[in-house]
Amino acid sequence: MKLATFLKDGTERIGAILQNGAVLDFSVMEPRLRVDMLTLIRRQDELMPIARDLVAKSPLEAGIDPGTITFLAPVPLPVSMRDGYAFRQHVATARRNRGLEMIPEFDLFPVTYFTNHLAVTGPGPVQVQDHHLTRLDFELELAVVTGRALKNATLEEADAAIFGYMVMNDWSARHLQMEEMKLSLGPCKGKDFATSLGPWLVTPDELPLKMTDRGAVLKARMTCTVNGQLLSDGNADSMNWTFAQILQRTSYGIQMHPGEVIGSGTVGTGCLLELNGSKITDNLWLKDGDEVVMEIEGLGRLENTVIHVPERLEAVPESLVGGTLPNLYANTVAGETGD
Repeated sequence: MKLATFLKDGTERIGAILQNGAVLDFSVMEPRLRVDMLTLIRRQDELMPIARDLVAKSPLEAGIDPGTITFLAPVPLPVSMRDGYAFRQHVATARRNRGLEMIPEFDLFPVTYFTNHLAVTGPGPVQVQDHHLTRLDFELELAVVTGRALKNATLEEADAAIFGYMVMNDWSARHLQMEEMKLSLGPCKGKDFATSLGPWLVTPDELPLKMTDRGAVLKARMTCTVNGQLLSDGNADSMNWTFAQILQRTSYGIQMHPGEVIGSGTVGTGCLLELNGSKITDNLWLKDGDEVVMEIEGLGRLENTVIHVPERLEAVPESLVGGTLPNLYANTVAGETGD
């Protein structure tokens, strides 16, 4: 199923996308499904059969016009959110642009970092402040959400724990990111202001997944346009680490829970940092009013618009933005960002 979270008459609801694109409002059709997405995920053994039966039996005319609702992130408040580093093309290109050799540890194990699960947005406007707009970037990714508890998972258990897939835009304020990465503590202010997910959460049975000895592989074209211009074009099957491998590593020694989101990392050509460094684009960064549209085959089309929110200058300490702008492609610790 293609599941969605949306606002209707000021109320958050969940539902499914029908074949004609209309949205089946679960809360109207079935009292037992008057829950949020996290509850549906946690109680999937009980509630998903009810939802599937409802979708199968509902006529297309039972759906509501998507133009009459506001789509939210499919999982508006995930239990946690990590981002990965799974596409070799992106990592190698970003390093080459900075005069660095490919790091051999990339092939030894998949890595993730925690990002802000309380700053999730769905389709629509994404608000940014002054210093986010200093080299504001997008990152074209796909993401999964866990539906089962995991600890020390096998690849098979990891794949079986994936509840669904969705499009992810890991917004990045490159100036802030480069300044703080000098301290070798990982991305914080350069990443924590927004991550967009949506428009739907698609269950694995809807997707052309190929099972391999590394776990499930999704073949799906991934594109991103800015103001209608195609900038990024890749494929999900070029992930060098599968989500099963990422989850296996992530669950080592810890208890993972239903409702955790894990991003893939940026697909090759999937951000301006990479494109600018390769001279495909010329010092292009996002600005107020730009429309960023990401599309992944089978997962839908995530549309966002950058909206600048002015800030009180006296409330911003001078130290927030440091001194001169760093060289994004220099062979320095500051350039060790990649994602």
